[in-house]
Amino acid sequence: MKVGLMGGTYNPIHLGHLIISENIRTNFPLDRVIFIPTGDPPHKDNNELISAIDRYNMTKLAIESNPYFDISSIEVKREGKSYSTDTIDEFLKAMPEDELYFIIGSDTLFDLEKWKDIRDIFKKISFIVTGREGLSDNNIEDKIEEYRKKFNSKIAHVSGPKIEISSTMIREYVSEDKSIRYLVPRQVEEYIKTHRLYIVEE
Repeated sequence: MKVGLMGGTYNPIHLGHLIISENIRTNFPLDRVIFIPTGDPPHKDNNELISAIDRYNMTKLAIESNPYFDISSIEVKREGKSYSTDTIDEFLKAMPEDELYFIIGSDTLFDLEKWKDIRDIFKKISFIVTGREGLSDNNIEDKIEEYRKKFNSKIAHVSGPKIEISSTMIREYVSEDKSIRYLVPRQVEEYIKTHRLYIVEE
C-alpha cells in the first residue's frame, strides 16, 4: 500500500490542506494519506501556536468524511521538539510492508537542508512535493534535481491547484471577527468558535 505522510502544524487546518492532499492522493496516486499534526515544531515561531490537542481535534474533524484520510497523534504525544526524522523512523518501523512518502509543499522543499539529519532522511524515505503560488514548476524541478545530485534523493513532483488559503490568514480573520466560512470545514469553524481560539483577549 502506498501511504502519504502529511505533517504540519495545522494551526488551524483549512480547505487548502484538504484539497492538496486529495489531489496528491488521486493523481500520484496514493492509497491513504495520514495527517500528522506537530507537537512542538523546531522551525516554527510558536508564539501563535495553540495547544497540540486543539490542532489535533480540528484536524480529526476536518478529515472525518474522507475514508482515505487518517490521522496520527504520534507527534502530539511526543515530549520535546518534534523532528521529522524521529517520526519517519517510527512510521517505517510500524508499517514495514507499506511504501511511505513524506508530503511537503514547494516552500518547504527549499528549506529541506535545514532539517535535522536530512541526509539520512533522504536515504530512508521518498518525498512528494506539490507547488504553491510564487514558485514555477521549473524552479521546483531544478531544486529536485539539485537534491538528487547532492543526496541521491527521491522526490516526486505532483502539480495541482495552488490554493492561497493560509493558516495565518484564518487566524487574522478570526482575531478581526471576520468570516472564515468556506475557508475551513464547517466543523472546524464551529470548533474555533466554541473554544474561542485565535481571539485576542483585551
